Amino acid sequence: MKFSENDIKSFLNSVPREVKVVAVSKTKPVEDILTVYNTGHKIFGENRVQELTGKSEILPHDIEWHLIGHLQSNKVKYIAHFVHLIHSVDSMKLLATINQEAKKANRLIDVLFQVYIAREETKFGLDKQELLDILSSPEIKTLENVRIRGLMGIATYTDDMSQIRSEFRTLKEIFVFCKQTFFSKSDLFSELSMGMSGDYKIAIEEGATIIRVGSLLFGERNYL
Repeated sequence: MKFSENDIKSFLNSVPREVKVVAVSKTKPVEDILTVYNTGHKIFGENRVQELTGKSEILPHDIEWHLIGHLQSNKVKYIAHFVHLIHSVDSMKLLATINQEAKKANRLIDVLFQVYIAREETKFGLDKQELLDILSSPEIKTLENVRIRGLMGIATYTDDMSQIRSEFRTLKEIFVFCKQTFFSKSDLFSELSMGMSGDYKIAIEEGATIIRVGSLLFGERNYL
């Protein structure tokens, strides 16, 4: 089932203005993306570098592309010249590579650290101590072509909404601690990316500034 432009506008208008909606367009064809784009929405997210680069070349150039999936260091060079925000930084090595490729492209690249909050083995991300170690390291102060804008997290895939709320609340607490400890004099550290189609309302209640939504904009995936 695909949604009309009116359906899409209705959903987008239901989200608080201060919350950014990343339209998760992974696996979606160009025509579906254009349907969302034609409502005036210009923030789209992809999980895979190859799909992101391919779509960025043929879709309107005023789209703000976000990389929301796991990113390998050797793939950074393919997106460094255009990506708007990388949500999934999970190591100092990756952050340093993004900085290096951003310098080559004469750009500043905004990034989020991905924090592991789920009770699942399949999710990527840093635990709290690993994050604090990176933020405390002398090396991070030498990276002049990246801007650390905040944190991202993915909750456990479960019907237990209290567990999801607890995980989002944990991420917000880590965000606040990092803000107070490392970024108290900077307005840049301001983004908290959490919440997807099934749990975005809870995420917003718990402080999300960015939600990542696919099926509520593009319709459910057709597996037939």
